[in-house]
Amino acid sequence: MAKTALKFKESVAEFDRLRNDIAARRFAPIYLLMGEEGYFIDALCDALASTVLSPAEQSFNQITVYGKDTDAGQVVNLCRQMPMMGAYEVIIVKEAQQLRNIEKLAHYTSRPQPSTILVVCHKERSVDRRSAFYKQCASAGEVFESVRPRDYEIGPWLTGFIAARGLKIDAKAVQMLTDYLGCDISKISNEVDKLLLALPAGTTSVTDAHIERYVGISKEYNNFELCNAVASRQVERAMRIADHFARNPKDNPLIVTITALFNQFRDIFIVNYLRWMATHRGQPFPDDMSLMRTLKKSNLYAVKEVKQLSTMWNNRHVFNILGLLREYDAKSKGIGTGGAADGELLRELLLKIFS
Repeated sequence: MAKTALKFKESVAEFDRLRNDIAARRFAPIYLLMGEEGYFIDALCDALASTVLSPAEQSFNQITVYGKDTDAGQVVNLCRQMPMMGAYEVIIVKEAQQLRNIEKLAHYTSRPQPSTILVVCHKERSVDRRSAFYKQCASAGEVFESVRPRDYEIGPWLTGFIAARGLKIDAKAVQMLTDYLGCDISKISNEVDKLLLALPAGTTSVTDAHIERYVGISKEYNNFELCNAVASRQVERAMRIADHFARNPKDNPLIVTITALFNQFRDIFIVNYLRWMATHRGQPFPDDMSLMRTLKKSNLYAVKEVKQLSTMWNNRHVFNILGLLREYDAKSKGIGTGGAADGELLRELLLKIFS
């Protein structure tokens, strides 16, 4: 099956629309929630499970089954039942990717009952769009495709996620969280929820100090600070951070550090190239807003920092550094390490960058 062309930001926008519809009690008879990113599927399923019926009605009219423990025929029979003492019956199918003969749900989705709300949670991959089941869900109900973010999309999402809770978050705090938790939205959401509960009353902005205190990530020894130290040629500071990483390898995976450094020098390369084009080819140098889109940054502060750091490097050197980072990316995956530990590889890499 062809990979989806849907973008992460489009998936998030659709998630927000459906969540608002559910909160306003505008229900569809069928919800097919599918895709690779489980967080949004679970969130919409939970919203439906807690909103459609009152707690008293749920005891009689809400049934949850799991794909590995049932089959399509049993789900169809459940959907055709009438609600007891209520307007709706809610049938939730979790882990539907394990449901036997899922395409046979088309026997129900071709003529859904107005008194039944069927919620199908199909994780890890999407339903075949050519199937009658998919087409009927799209025609009679709502189909939501949950797309996993790329690394550069996590920061803007996290900023918006926290803004929706009435708070701001500074760029360093975003970088600390995303470096530590990666692209796992479920983990990020859980950590942010715990963080917001721990913040003192009256807090309006999340800072690196909050991340250090309540999440446990050092505000001095992290990839954000290492990238800044390397790009600003602070050799002693960079090596001190690398030594800390070497002593705490589980908290600071080499592959994550190399990815952060690669992204930093890629941005420097792009800015220097655009500056060269402006000087030698007469092309106008982009304004900060245009650069923010080109570099896929979530704020102007990050753009201005890259512009400032780029003046300290020429692109011939940067090109060589990008080559080094590709080489050490392979080593971080165990290729040609010669038995060297990650901390030793990082120190070796930094010395080559600074030389």
